[in-house]
Amino acid sequence: MMALNRYRLRHLAKTGHRGARLTSALLDRTDRLLGVVLLGNNLVNTVAASLVTLIVIKLFQESELAIFLGTLVVTFLILVFSEITPKIIGATYPERIAIPASYILTPLLKLAYPVVWFVNLFVRGLLWALRLRPQSNQSHPLTAEELRTLVLEGGNFLPQKHLKILLNLFDLESITVEDAMTPRAQIEAVDIAASPDEIRRQIATANHTRVPIFREHLDDIIGIAHVRKVLNLSEGEEFDAQTLKEVMRDPYFIPMGTPLLTQLQNFQEQQDRMGLVVDEYGELKGLLTLEDILEEIIGEFTTQSPLAQTSRFRRAEDGSILVEGGSTLRDLNRKLGYRFPLDGPKTLNGLILEHLRDIPEPGTSVKIAGYPLEILQTQDRVIKSVRLLPPDDQ
Repeated sequence: MMALNRYRLRHLAKTGHRGARLTSALLDRTDRLLGVVLLGNNLVNTVAASLVTLIVIKLFQESELAIFLGTLVVTFLILVFSEITPKIIGATYPERIAIPASYILTPLLKLAYPVVWFVNLFVRGLLWALRLRPQSNQSHPLTAEELRTLVLEGGNFLPQKHLKILLNLFDLESITVEDAMTPRAQIEAVDIAASPDEIRRQIATANHTRVPIFREHLDDIIGIAHVRKVLNLSEGEEFDAQTLKEVMRDPYFIPMGTPLLTQLQNFQEQQDRMGLVVDEYGELKGLLTLEDILEEIIGEFTTQSPLAQTSRFRRAEDGSILVEGGSTLRDLNRKLGYRFPLDGPKTLNGLILEHLRDIPEPGTSVKIAGYPLEILQTQDRVIKSVRLLPPDDQ
């Protein structure tokens, strides 16, 4: 009974299972439960030993050898049939044994309660002398890691997709916004100082429903505009920067290092869907949307723009994969099945620079985490494109 899955037992009790309710009531007072179980167990063992002794004396008089052999035999029988075998069966099939047994143990406990209460007086006195204070029905709150282990162990009863979603939820507290954001180099933004025709063109070719609006450089973001509203306004003859400002909303900034779970709650409280990730100096580092967080939980959306995906990853005929240096390591691991380390740099460019501690020349080859890489293009001290070669063990 002690080996029962307490969470399943509570679930069964909540659904109205009478045996589960009886079992839960017994487990709530383990001192009484152990008292009645051990009372019956020791009573039977003692009676069996006494009967064997009487039978041996009656059959073999007072032969010391016969009494010794009789003691060995009864000890063996008690160990096999009364102790080891029942306990192994109970530990192997706790639910099948415990719930039916509760129908027997509950009335036995009521009948033997005076004896159990009297014995427990001495037990409690001994525990008090030893300064021990056992608590009935102790609650054992589980940590996030223990809950994760519980989900993994029960994964055979869940669809693989559901299991992955649950595990991703546990990771949200340890993943920060820079792990899921779109890097600065890949942000689609519109310069408000551009000509109306150029603004129309950039808005019309945007791959997202919302775009940041900046003035002269990306660190000076002045607002966020909805593409549909801008396109509706641009159909008129008069369209300028002032018209664009009318449909903009104030930008929402997110400090680097914010856990994704916290940011998900912030999006809900702010009733917003997009934020700009900035460092401690206010420099723009990336862009995060509500969809980015949801993708960390449930996986890639099928509605994602194919252009956005193929621009970062392209598989060559020889089996290698061409990727942008600014691609995030989490993106590569999730979409391509790689296992790059995530406890350091967030992008492939940062991982290579940290590993080499130098800016490599095009054509340089390196192996990181067991994956051969070839640098194809560098520009302005940044790795622009990399070829990912198949691992050696494939």
